[in-house]
Amino acid sequence: MAECVLNSYFADAFRQVTKRSEPPEIQVTFYPFAGLNHTIRIRRQRIYVRVSDLLREAPPQVQRALAFILIAKLFRKRVSAEHQTLYRQYTYLPQVVRASELARRERGRKQLTGAAGRFYNLERMFASLNRRYFDNQLPKPALSWSQRRTRRILGHHDHIHDAIVISRSLDVPEVPEFLVEYVLYHEMLHVKHRPRIISGRRINHHAAFRADERRFAYYAEAMAYLDRLAERD
Repeated sequence: MAECVLNSYFADAFRQVTKRSEPPEIQVTFYPFAGLNHTIRIRRQRIYVRVSDLLREAPPQVQRALAFILIAKLFRKRVSAEHQTLYRQYTYLPQVVRASELARRERGRKQLTGAAGRFYNLERMFASLNRRYFDNQLPKPALSWSQRRTRRILGHHDHIHDAIVISRSLDVPEVPEFLVEYVLYHEMLHVKHRPRIISGRRINHHAAFRADERRFAYYAEAMAYLDRLAERD
C-alpha cells in the first residue's frame, strides 16, 4: 500500500518536472539502505526507484518532496528550493538523525586497512597532533589509509564508525609531511566539532571549526599545496 502511494507521488512529479502527460511505468520500493540513501534509474523506458525504508513513516509531504527531488535529478532539471528545504528539514529532526545513524551502524561496514602506510604512520602522526593542538584530550578514533588512491577526497571522519580515513594517494614520498598532517588535523577537528544546524542547513565547517583550523602551523603552506593539486586535476 505504501509503495502504491509513493508510485503516485513519483508519477505526479514526472508529469510536473518533464511536462509530459503520461509517465512511463514507475516501480518504487522501500529498501534497507545503511542510512538515508535513495537511488533512481531509467531502463528500457521504465523508472526504478529505491527509497530508504527509514522514510516509510515519513509525512506524505516529505515523501512527495523526495519524489520531486529524485525525478528532477534523473532528468537533470533544477530541484525546487521548496522541496529541498522540506526534505532537508525532515532529515535534520533528532529522531530521524538517530534512526539514520543506527541504520548506518547496524547495516553498514567500514573497511579499514590500518594506520601504518609505506611512508607515513597515522598513529604516530595522530599522537603528535593530539599533543601539540589538543593537549592530549582528543579521543582517538580508528585510523586508516583508504583502500584506493582517491584524489578528490583526501580524508574523511566517520563518526558513526568512529574512524578517520586518509587517502592513500598522500602516502608517497613526494607529498610533504605537513600536508598529510594538515589533512589528518582537519579530520581530527571533525571529532572535536560536531556539525551545527544554522538557518535550516547542516554546517560542518562553521566559524569555530575554521578558527581552530587556522591554528595549524603550516596552514598557509597546506592551502597553497592543495590549490596546486586542484589545478592538476
